Amino acid sequence: MDRRIFDEINERARVGEPFLFVVSYDGNDAFVKPLCDISPSECLFDFNGRTNCDAGIPEPGPVSWSVTPPSYDGYERAFNVVKSNILRGNSYLVNLTCQVHVDCNLSLLDVFRCARGKYKLMLSGRFVCFSPEPFVQIRDGRISSFPMKGTAPASRPGALQSLIADKKEAAEHATIVDLIRNDLSRVASDVVVGRYRYAELVETNVEPLYQTSSCITGALPADYGNHIGDIIAALLPAGSITGAPKAKTVDIIREAENYSRGFYTGVMGLCDHGQVDSAVMIRFLEQSEGGGLVFKAGGGITSRSECAKEYAEVLSKTYLPI
Repeated sequence: MDRRIFDEINERARVGEPFLFVVSYDGNDAFVKPLCDISPSECLFDFNGRTNCDAGIPEPGPVSWSVTPPSYDGYERAFNVVKSNILRGNSYLVNLTCQVHVDCNLSLLDVFRCARGKYKLMLSGRFVCFSPEPFVQIRDGRISSFPMKGTAPASRPGALQSLIADKKEAAEHATIVDLIRNDLSRVASDVVVGRYRYAELVETNVEPLYQTSSCITGALPADYGNHIGDIIAALLPAGSITGAPKAKTVDIIREAENYSRGFYTGVMGLCDHGQVDSAVMIRFLEQSEGGGLVFKAGGGITSRSECAKEYAEVLSKTYLPI
């Protein structure tokens, strides 16, 4: 983790000028810039309607979307590394991710314009992210986190009831809520779970999905506005995209995954006079070095997980929310 990134975020927050921050999964790469200095040609953002994107430009026409599934043998190898560590007691939950190659007739700019999401970001020529998952929100001295764990296709009969009743999904969600509660306790007091395991419907270009989330909140110290970067650094990497216990699980992820996550599963956000709205960078489409497009996706692995089902979940998350 590059401490200079978070020192810069601290300083920009102290100044009070609204700025954007984008931090990679490992905390060693970042894009941090005042909103007034961001050119739409280098970066576009839309966070809950706050945007620098010209709404007058028309969206593209029909979308062509073709997925090349990753090697099942390769995924199984990574899955077995994770599962063996869980069975040895080294972790309770590991978020295993991989790369999925896709063919699409849209540019990254087109994807940014047509994709729906609470949090959207494009760094020109690099990637576009359309995340449904908040990281932290800071309002009037209170910090809130909304971990998202549990996904199921909504088109299946009784899909929501099955998702809520699924013991594996319930255990995974409970583990992440406990982890995030502990993480927030590092920077806040009076941490409570305000709302537990509620479901939301997400529309995609393939089929609608149900996803479950929880809301956890705490009180920040009076001088928190001088330490926004420190708060973010203390919470990284996000618990929902690593697992528990976090430190050992990050080591397991490094062993299992055969690629660099880069900005995928990092965090992005806006800070404006001590108020923060940020997201975990999931639902992520990247320009590959070879010129194609790569969608990065994953899911939580527990002792109850089955490789074939987890592989299918990765494919179900490879979509455009349009």
